Amino acid sequence: MTAPVDPTTTQAWQKLADLADDFTPDLRGWFAGDADRADRFTLDAGDLHVDLSKNWISDEVRDQLLALADEVGLAGRRAAMVAGEHINSTEDRAVLHTALRLPRDAALTVDGQDVVADVHATLDKVYAFADQVRSGEWVGVTGKRIETVVNIGIGGSDLGPVMVYEALLPYKQEGLACRFVSNIDPTDIAEKTSDLDPETTLFIVCSKTFTTLETLTNARLAKAWLLGRLESAGLIEGSDEARAEAVAKHFVAVSTALDKVADFGIDPANAFGFWDWVGGRYSVDSAVGTAVAVAIGKENFADFLAGFHAMDEHFLTADPAKNVPLLMGLLNVWYVNFHGAASHAVLPYAQYLHRFPAYLQQLTMESNGKSVRWDGSEVTTDTGEVFWGEPGTNGQHAFYQLIHQGTRLIPADFIAVANPAHALRDGDADVHELFLSNFFAQTAALAFGKTADEVRAEGTAEAIVPARVFEGNRPTTSIMASALTPSVVGQLIALYEHITFTQGIVWGIDSFDQWGVELGKKLALQIAPAVSGDDQALSHQDGSTQSLVRWYRAQRRH
Repeated sequence: MTAPVDPTTTQAWQKLADLADDFTPDLRGWFAGDADRADRFTLDAGDLHVDLSKNWISDEVRDQLLALADEVGLAGRRAAMVAGEHINSTEDRAVLHTALRLPRDAALTVDGQDVVADVHATLDKVYAFADQVRSGEWVGVTGKRIETVVNIGIGGSDLGPVMVYEALLPYKQEGLACRFVSNIDPTDIAEKTSDLDPETTLFIVCSKTFTTLETLTNARLAKAWLLGRLESAGLIEGSDEARAEAVAKHFVAVSTALDKVADFGIDPANAFGFWDWVGGRYSVDSAVGTAVAVAIGKENFADFLAGFHAMDEHFLTADPAKNVPLLMGLLNVWYVNFHGAASHAVLPYAQYLHRFPAYLQQLTMESNGKSVRWDGSEVTTDTGEVFWGEPGTNGQHAFYQLIHQGTRLIPADFIAVANPAHALRDGDADVHELFLSNFFAQTAALAFGKTADEVRAEGTAEAIVPARVFEGNRPTTSIMASALTPSVVGQLIALYEHITFTQGIVWGIDSFDQWGVELGKKLALQIAPAVSGDDQALSHQDGSTQSLVRWYRAQRRH
């Protein structure tokens, strides 16, 4: 295992630190003095049109950021990833989410296995299943076609599928809908199933090991719901054989643990696998996306994968000075490590992308929320940032105040499409054009602000002039596409995957493990008996936990 390069020891880091010491952003002045600035810092990647010009970037800053990438060996690490080297050091695994979208005629052998053949064999199986459900060939135990698919998963087995499903709703087959259950809070599955017809409902249990506590608990609750509803309606007998047939007709799995799948009652032939070189947060384009494939069909899902691959190729082959994910990742390093940014807003001006910021929270923070490097040594810089956001224009009426006039630096990515799925008009007004007017206006306002003299010129009373001044110089990136197609959604996801990778390599961390999620889960298993009334188990807990559990037990009504 090659030790990471300490970025703070590189010449580029020192030059960037010197630039930051004397750095005063002046977006008004930069644009006024450089008529070509917008064109020079606007790039295309696949179908995405990306304007970086309202960032704190100059030719010198860009060049030193690219020099930093060279000095930490980013290109070599990138090549190692796509070749299947075990760059996930703490788990001794390859990192091959990019292989999930390789075309069928590509070639990649890793650890003696033909990865491309494996990927497409699984895809073919997923597509065949999707065709059966969509055509009505797959029927429930009473012979009715499936109308609702309920995906049961958590983390990457939920956030990706639900985000993509919501993003691609216009491509969903009419008469077929998906729902997603993730939270172990019983309210989630109770609400998601309350109005469903068990005869027309199919569950996908998504857990690689088929041991995930939340997923398996919800799967058992779903099984009890299905059998209880069918039996109470007299649609099946209460015999073991009838119950087993019902489960087999109404449950499939995304898992590699075929023995556990069979024990649950799912036919292993109806289990779709994936591999240990696919991290959960990078898995929506694997069999984890089966619910999406059912909803939008194999042609659209193939287009979705092609979008990922187009962005992969851009990241791998584009000139560094025009490489969009590389530059966006390096700009994030510039803001985090040289200007103290602690968070990053993602603001989609596209309602169908309303779950995209939540999806990115896992992708970015589970990947780069690390305090040790991939060789086990301590990091030498701040790492990670809090990703958050909501769709525009909702966010404008909620938190944009902080971005515009607060004291914290919050870089923001704005995302929009030129052609909406629903081209509605309000009288003579094109509503999408009204909507995008806000998209364009917000980035301009954040960049250029409003001076005190401009406020005074509007006739504002002097006492409130300071409150109405906008400092400006708030950095933003604008990302646009012609329409929100399956390919574009794939490109957006891959864009942020590679942004995340770029930051992780600069910081020298393993962006592909997630040990931080383990401790709380293990403690929950230890505390569970205490919550249920085991006083001896309670006695082993800390004072605060004991007090809280006792209060809960006193209040709980059974």
